[in-house]
Amino acid sequence: MLVTLNEVLPQARAQHYAVGAFDCTEDVMIRAILDTAEQERAPIILMALEHDLKGRGIQYISGMVHAVADAYQIPIVLHLDHAENLDIIRKAIDHGFTSVMFDGSQLPFRENIERSREVVEIAHAHKVAVEAELGFVAGKDIYGTDYPGAGQSLLTEPNEVIEFVAQTGVDALAVSIGTAHGVYVAKPNLDIERLQAIEAVSSVPLVMHGGSGTPEDQVRNAIRNGITKLNVYADSRVAMLQGLKRSAEIQTRNDPLPDALFAPIRESLAQLVAERIRLFGANNRAH
Repeated sequence: MLVTLNEVLPQARAQHYAVGAFDCTEDVMIRAILDTAEQERAPIILMALEHDLKGRGIQYISGMVHAVADAYQIPIVLHLDHAENLDIIRKAIDHGFTSVMFDGSQLPFRENIERSREVVEIAHAHKVAVEAELGFVAGKDIYGTDYPGAGQSLLTEPNEVIEFVAQTGVDALAVSIGTAHGVYVAKPNLDIERLQAIEAVSSVPLVMHGGSGTPEDQVRNAIRNGITKLNVYADSRVAMLQGLKRSAEIQTRNDPLPDALFAPIRESLAQLVAERIRLFGANNRAH
């Protein structure tokens, strides 16, 4: 069943677990993620980036999720990830996305507030939840090599959180505490003290981007200290590549049937999703 962030994150915050948020672009990914979440009895967030929605992508992704959501007994959020302009946000809302993220993290503080508030006004009018970002989580994975500041994070300032949330009315806040998008080149060291200070003053659930590759002990510590939504993408792509290689090794036909061709990819991704759901403490949390 389709829900918004407001129907899964407050419970996660109260019970100290995080809901897994997985980017998806194709049927193979959507099925693997949803089937695994159902088996784990876990709420789940399916995300799409603007890049994935180009052409007819928005119709395919939203159409597939809406077509199958009622077949599952778990809460499913269809979430637009890292949107930077109002056009794609409006299109996502029109196509049935239940939550959107406005990424104003590269904007000056006041402009980020103004733009985020505008998105909230648009989205809330359609009962769609809004995530915003304060601070900047770097990484070429999302922004590309030519994006200004792609390789340098700007950590969230706790003393800005109260004003930002109060002035914007956002439903969830992505914070920067030392993670990065994509595959790490060095082990991250999360600023848990900063996270504790943010959690102490935030009236909304907190989100951690760049969850792929973060050491498990640091993930658990972040969740214990307030992270309720944890984004995963690079790890999913690595898992799918492993499945693809396995599929190429085991095929015995020159014209393999699609189910046999995609099975190792789906299985590898499903294993990753199950591991992350359990790591986040979200298994057996669907009600």
